[in-house]
Amino acid sequence: MTDSAYGTFAIGGDLTVDRLGFGAMRLARNGMGDTDTRDPATARAVLRRAVELGVNHIDTADFYRSPDGAVLANDLIREALSPYPEGLTIATKVGPVFGPQGPTQGTAGDLRAAVEANLGALGVDRLDLVYLRIGWREPPRGESLNERFEVLAALREEGLIRHLALSNVDQTHLAEAQGIAPVLAIQNLFDPGNPDEVALARRAANEGIAFVPFGPLGSGRGSARDQTYAAVARRHHATAAQVALAHVLALFPNTLAIPGTGSLTHLDLASEPHTAEWRVGRWSRVGYEPRPACAPWGSAVAGARSG
Repeated sequence: MTDSAYGTFAIGGDLTVDRLGFGAMRLARNGMGDTDTRDPATARAVLRRAVELGVNHIDTADFYRSPDGAVLANDLIREALSPYPEGLTIATKVGPVFGPQGPTQGTAGDLRAAVEANLGALGVDRLDLVYLRIGWREPPRGESLNERFEVLAALREEGLIRHLALSNVDQTHLAEAQGIAPVLAIQNLFDPGNPDEVALARRAANEGIAFVPFGPLGSGRGSARDQTYAAVARRHHATAAQVALAHVLALFPNTLAIPGTGSLTHLDLASEPHTAEWRVGRWSRVGYEPRPACAPWGSAVAGARSG
């Protein structure tokens, strides 16, 4: 991971990150539906090790926390890494708010408090990249984000946010937000077999917007696509997660991967060198046609979507 095998991407032209980053969702618990709290000391060790391995892009959120709300991913990041190393980009999300029953969708009136909570927990004066998350797993088609994005744009003008981004959106949402302020990244539950998602990713590539898929392995739904990834992985002594991540990174030059884990064992598997190169012919057998000169797959985090 330290040699930037997948290359880099400059978010907004000034935040240069390795295209393989780290997602913090599994630090406090193993996924949003899990009922067990993970060991905070292990989580801090995972973060430190990730940075040692070359990670310079961490994706987090204030609502990434243990089931009882006592352990927060943002606190773990601050405790493990502050003062932050030069060049580290921390992206966060606002929109959902955390309550007794877990996160629920918030309103425009909740956003300033959410931004301030992220600032305080991370221990920074300005957030590098803030996603407005709307809906949950699928874009809420027909729902306006205008009022909420205007609030974030105003906070950006105040200097509390460097760059703005969107999560869980479609092309209509993107156009609506772009009428208010620049959108520098999009984070969606991405299925490369969905033509709408592919069209959004291609538009993002054409406009220089980072596209950050979460769940490229189908989020454990056992889809036919997952089965194909697993078959390719068996042939090349990889994991299905590695193949899925490598494929997504090969599709467009603006895609950034954010696999995550709360396990040092899984994280260290990511540092094992692999040299197999994926070319257009191999990916066409998976069912897609990426751009030429695909990157090697080996350094993708083996614990992605498991942990």
